[in-house]
Amino acid sequence: MKISLNSGNLGEVFSKLAIANREFNSRYPGESGARQPVHTVYGGAHLFKSDSAKKLGVLATRSFTEYAPNYVAFAKALQLSGWQELPESEDKISKLVPLLSENPESVRKEQHPAWLAYSVYTRVAEKLKREAVEDFRIDFEDGYGNRPDAEEDMHAEKAALEVAKGMQEKTLPPFIGIRIKPFTEELRDRSARTLDIFVTTLLAETNNQLPDNFVITLPKVTIAEQVTALIHILDLIEKKVGLDEGTIKMELMVETPQSIINIHGQCALPEFVKASEGRCVACHFGVYDYTASSNITANYQFMDHPSCDFAREMMRVSLSGTGLWLSDGATNVMPVGPHRADENGKLSPAFQKENAEVVHRAWKLGYDHVRHSLKHAYYQGWDLHPAQLPIRYAACYAFFLEGLEPASLRLRSFIEKAAQATLVGDVFDDAATGQGLLNFFLRAINCGAISKEEIKSTGLTLEEISTRSFLKILEGRKEGVLAK
Repeated sequence: MKISLNSGNLGEVFSKLAIANREFNSRYPGESGARQPVHTVYGGAHLFKSDSAKKLGVLATRSFTEYAPNYVAFAKALQLSGWQELPESEDKISKLVPLLSENPESVRKEQHPAWLAYSVYTRVAEKLKREAVEDFRIDFEDGYGNRPDAEEDMHAEKAALEVAKGMQEKTLPPFIGIRIKPFTEELRDRSARTLDIFVTTLLAETNNQLPDNFVITLPKVTIAEQVTALIHILDLIEKKVGLDEGTIKMELMVETPQSIINIHGQCALPEFVKASEGRCVACHFGVYDYTASSNITANYQFMDHPSCDFAREMMRVSLSGTGLWLSDGATNVMPVGPHRADENGKLSPAFQKENAEVVHRAWKLGYDHVRHSLKHAYYQGWDLHPAQLPIRYAACYAFFLEGLEPASLRLRSFIEKAAQATLVGDVFDDAATGQGLLNFFLRAINCGAISKEEIKSTGLTLEEISTRSFLKILEGRKEGVLAK
């Protein structure tokens, strides 16, 4: 027996469904396509200067050139894919360079490990020179400590003035913000005071202008009321200085088990985000505070501990589709050699060798941690030392370059099928997958892993890529065909 769809009041049913669908789409708009930084560098507020990002780039380049004198040394330190096949002698290494730089495609097909190693190495070098730091967080929490009120007041004001100077001199990184202290009973007053001093000083110095992509980081969030309190304070500051409501954005730090599962046995993160009233743009995972809060001993507080993977997956699943950025934590083993040069600037060969071994071990650990994050769809993480920056970019570049060819073929095929369905009048209902594929390339371009020329292998034009939208690409292709 067939059920007649003409019977009953389907109009009322679909009307309610339409409302529910709109509410769902509002809560889960998907990725914006906007640029997300691949890292955040944290530095104590007392040390911040307007040109800190530039100085970090100089130090990162110095470490890179000292401990990775050529592309083979770098690839072997990190054990890039196929590193065992790379040439050993200086003569063979140098002989490949002209071919790698002038005709990389031929080398890519015949000697892929050499192409990958050289591509990663040269792009890291270029990135460090052009834009070593993508995001910087001026830290008034763990990287700063607890100080007398007068001292923190002074540093809050000085840091704000340095940011204003950086805005004027254009020396700030593309993303910047401050991390205040948590809103616990013991620290909330101090945290709010620092926030007020910093923001009002900055705005007074810049005629009410904030830096691009400015954000307030709230650490160790355990209850939604802490987020609500921060939002109320931001409202007050905006009204006081004459900014539009909602101008100042914020991000959450997940550093305790209570941030993952609340007292009711529910995932706490959606409630935290809701309490932000649209201001929250990202959630950062604090590896070491989280593992410590989980009673994991210091010897096992690692980035890839299973408890961290559980927390990451809870964050990813509960916030998937919301448009919020997710960031992983930092490797706390610094790539710094134990030996220093003497007063004449000399270091024995034995000490040089030991320094290189220590740095390379730390580099490999950091590289593996970043790749672990990328595998779990965390495209951003923390860096704590300039010598970590080459590894951050190396891991990202290798990740995207290794996936370039298969992802290009998949996206090209997907776009062709989607465009065909659209042109013949069919509804193509898998746009989210198409946007996800496109986002792979957008992330790769943003961090410098691949060029816009290389993305042409997907069948997309530079104009289409610039739309950052899979749906706009389909609409453009449909209009182009109909116009002919």
